[in-house]
Amino acid sequence: MPSVDERTARELRGLARVLVRSGYADHAAITAALTEAVSEDAPSMDAAALVPLLIGEAVMDLNEDASAWPESTDPDRLDAVLAEFERLGLVVVRYTSDHHAARQALEAAESPQGLVFFTDTDVWHAVDFGMLELKLWHPDTANVAPGEPLLEDVLALLRQNDLPAVFDEGRIEVTLDWQRRVTL
Repeated sequence: MPSVDERTARELRGLARVLVRSGYADHAAITAALTEAVSEDAPSMDAAALVPLLIGEAVMDLNEDASAWPESTDPDRLDAVLAEFERLGLVVVRYTSDHHAARQALEAAESPQGLVFFTDTDVWHAVDFGMLELKLWHPDTANVAPGEPLLEDVLALLRQNDLPAVFDEGRIEVTLDWQRRVTL
């Protein structure tokens, strides 16, 4: 990347990487986020020219890695568990910007059994570090506590689907390889 210092170039590539690999952001959202980042971090660069290159590089790297992935990945199993949570009456909010949006979804639901959610930054962390934080709330928005049946049921379902999970400091930490297949 000409006219960008090495650190900024690495950070922009890293952002493109997590946005693409998340599997939740579409092309328009990725483009918007990267355009904003280029405008803030590398204002001398032409975002319209640089952003497609960043996305293209991230997609090529992902596709190369994906060729060696197993047929069923950890995110595939996570998707199945999240769907099961929904069948059990939990509100599930994926890749949200913050807990306020998750709370709104919970409050809009009719007779929810609780809320499971994770944010975009939780997914980015999972992409890089192999651990996704899930938040689990009761219908009244209170956090679950150790030993509560809702928490134990959620942990059991995750573990039954080969997703190691522990409750720590108010959140569920799910160990997984973030291998989500993406089509942009």
